[in-house]
Amino acid sequence: MVNSKMSHGQQRLYSRYGPWAVVTGASSGIGKEMALRLAEARLNLVLVARSEDFLEQMATDLGDRYGIDTRVVRLDLAAETGVEILATITQDLDVGLLVAAAGFATSGLFLDAKLDREIEMLNVNCCSLLALSWYFGQRFAKRGRGGMVLMSSIVSFQGVPFAAHYAATKAYVQTLAEALSVELSPLGVDVLASAPGPTNSGFADRAGMKMGRVLDPREVAQGTLNALGRKSTVLPGLLSKLLVYSMVPLPRWARVRIMGSVMKSMTHP
Repeated sequence: MVNSKMSHGQQRLYSRYGPWAVVTGASSGIGKEMALRLAEARLNLVLVARSEDFLEQMATDLGDRYGIDTRVVRLDLAAETGVEILATITQDLDVGLLVAAAGFATSGLFLDAKLDREIEMLNVNCCSLLALSWYFGQRFAKRGRGGMVLMSSIVSFQGVPFAAHYAATKAYVQTLAEALSVELSPLGVDVLASAPGPTNSGFADRAGMKMGRVLDPREVAQGTLNALGRKSTVLPGLLSKLLVYSMVPLPRWARVRIMGSVMKSMTHP
């Protein structure tokens, strides 16, 4: 319920995308911060991740602090039936917002990669996102309003040696979001690609990267939600804008080589 003490931005989020939001990857990093910002706007939350114990505590804390309802879903989106399970669990809720923040990266030489790990990343970053976008897009179109946040990355704008497949998965997310933004807008559904730069979220540790200057997940979450319904792509945070805009004048082949050099320095001793 809209509260007079809420900011204009929080009221806009609730009025446009409430009363329920689904957040995947909600247990850490950007997904967790997205959930916190939405709870502040008094949206009820479906929290989705693989770590149920943490989510249960998070749900309790958010419910006590903001008086919202929560539903915890322990789910591995790499599983073929993951999205079907989530669809069944949420079918009785008036969901108006999807924040698809689940995802992970790999890094290093492509030929040194473990194929099963790369396929798992493809399933989480692309296949599950496709299914989530289709399913919730259908629901939002029927209700005449809604929103989807799809997490892209600054690596989505060119190939990135030493993170070749990860960058390719994010290019998929970016182009899908751009097109859906146009297709779904006449149906009352806002679609946003959020393309942050390096973020302090535990993401790099899992990918085997060492990062220098990074964004705060809170900055990414707030910048993303501020842009929802106003843009089709956002580069949240000053660092994201600096890294992308500084390479705009360069030909694509040069951007690929520069990003490769940066990634090599982050992944090699």
